[in-house]
Formats: sequence, structure tokens, C-alpha cells
Amino acid sequence: MKIDFANLKIQHNLYKDEIENAILKVARDCNFIMGAQIDELERDLEKFTAAKHAISCSSGTDALLLAMMAIDIQPGDEIITTPFTFFATAETIAFLKAKPVFVDIDEKTYNIDPSKIEEKITSKTKAIIPVSLYGQPADMDEINQIAKKHNLKVIVDGAQSFGATYKGISDSALGDISCTSFFPAKPLGCYGDGGAVFTNDDKLADKIKSLRLHGQSIRYHHQYIGMGGRLDTIQAAVLNVKLKYYEKDLKLRQDVASKYTQALNAKNIETPFVKDDRTSAWAQYSIRVQNRDEVQTKLQNLGIPTAVHYPMPLHVQECFKYLNLKEGDFPISEKVSKEIMSLPMNPYVTDEEIEYIVGNL
Repeated sequence: MKIDFANLKIQHNLYKDEIENAILKVARDCNFIMGAQIDELERDLEKFTAAKHAISCSSGTDALLLAMMAIDIQPGDEIITTPFTFFATAETIAFLKAKPVFVDIDEKTYNIDPSKIEEKITSKTKAIIPVSLYGQPADMDEINQIAKKHNLKVIVDGAQSFGATYKGISDSALGDISCTSFFPAKPLGCYGDGGAVFTNDDKLADKIKSLRLHGQSIRYHHQYIGMGGRLDTIQAAVLNVKLKYYEKDLKLRQDVASKYTQALNAKNIETPFVKDDRTSAWAQYSIRVQNRDEVQTKLQNLGIPTAVHYPMPLHVQECFKYLNLKEGDFPISEKVSKEIMSLPMNPYVTDEEIEYIVGNL
């Protein structure tokens, strides 16, 4: 058996005619930047998430940058986040010459541990960036409470969690600003790079819209230093089609995750933990194994692809040497990074494939 990790071809073929016609329409209209499809997507994202403002942008990375620029992060400011995440979470902080301040994770959810945040707050702290890792929102009540107490902003890195919920609220409507990614392999993916920023704050929304267009609100009149951070109209056209079916795809992802969990529990293999008051978008289905390299090689030889998200915590990355952190500073992140392994995860993993994967595992 040869298993596909993300199954992007199956999804394309399911919606092929609609997607290809939508792309063709953009090509024929020749409205490649900020075409009508952008506005349509943003309105539909607002309906889907119940966030007051959805602002599309060029990538999940640029979504984080726009969010930090909107709250006026300056060189020397500190932002608290997790060392166990994709590089962009901390990269964007450093890119703005602010300082990423890491807090270790909860060993069950792999999300930032709120009980360890307050001890890292200083007079320079301006924001907290919790990550909804693998698709599950962090402990937002506790995080928002800490932020309110210390007058900090909260930016949710929801790059992996579009469609997840926390206490019935969309992941995109948590915190002061929430960001997501539409990278092709994400739960809702476009056909290139893409992302979005969500907020319920009118002033922040207006500023983000200006920042993604080089800081202008009137053409050639620049109120802020911004960026060229717009989403291409072609990507919006693809997302407009896929968003119509996303509830169904999300449900299928959750079904696949449930089947994995049931089958793995029967083999006494530890499964991902999702808290009762939230749902995951299941960007990844990740388990932990002691002898990871050996297991991955054997599975690969059996036609079962796996991935590691993420093999090296950010505090030990070469580019963050200047932070003077070392191995041992965040023991849970370090331990998890050596054991974590993601299994094939997409809405179309079959029962037969799950049986084959789990049996061989």
C-alpha cells in the first residue's frame, strides 16, 4: 500500500471543475490584485468565524507580521511565546527586532503552559502569542486573564487551527488578533501562499488593511510603514470554492482522528489529547515514539509516510544563539521534540489505510 500524507490531489479532483473555472475567471477578467473575489472571501470568512473583521493577506507569516505591526511592536519589545512551534512564530518577532521570550509547553496538549507565563513578564513585555498547535487552541481564558492583568495584547497564531473552537468560539475570534495560514497543506489551503488576520477591533482592522497595502489608506498617501501583503485574487478564488465545503472536510478530519484514536488505543499507543472544552482542526495527528528514526524508516519502507513537527525547539536554533538559551532550559519542549511523529492526516484517509498504518505501527 502507498499512502499519501496530505492527499491534495483527491481534494482538487473533488472540486476540480469549480476550482478551475474560478481560476479561469480571474485569468479572463485580468483582475489579479484585490479583485472582487478578495472581498467575497473576506465576507465569507467573517461569516464562518463570527469574527467582526477578516483581512486576507499574502501568507500566515505575513499575517503574524501585520498583527504585530498593528499593535506597534518596536525594537527591544518582548513578546512571550512557545519554543515548540513552526519557526515563523518567533521569526516574525525577531524580524521586527523585538525579543521572543519563550515559555515551556504543557506536555499533554503541546501548547504554551499558562502557569509559566507570568514569571516571564517584564516592563518590556508587550504581547503574548499562543500557538494553536496541530489544530487545538491553547488555554485562552487563562492567557487572556494574564494579558488583561498586565495590559498586554494577545495574538493567536492559528496557522494550523482554522475552524477549531474554544468553548464554542471560533479560534479566529480569540485574543485581540488571530492569524491563520492558507498554505496548501493546511486544513483550509489555497494553491500557493496565503493567510488571514482576524480581529473584533475596528481600529486594528483599519490599520491592518492599511499596513498590507504599504501603509496607505488613500493611494500614494502613506500613514504607516507597511508591506506588500495582499492575497492574490487567484488564491482567493480557490479559497472561495474550498470554504463552501470546509465544514464537511473538517468533520471528515475529525472522523479520521477519532478512528485513529480508537485503533491506537486498542494497541495501547498513546494518542493526542484534546481538552473537552475545545475542538481541533487536526492539521496534524501526532503521536510520540521513543525510537522515532527507526520507526519512521520502517514505516517508509511499508509505504507509510510520516513527518516530524517539530524536531528542534526554537531556543536551540542557531539563529537564536543571541538569546543565550541552551538545551535544558525548556525540558518539556525538548523531550517532546525528540519523540513527536505525525501520521498521514487529511479528510480522505480510508478505514483500510488507518488499519494498515496502525497495524504496522
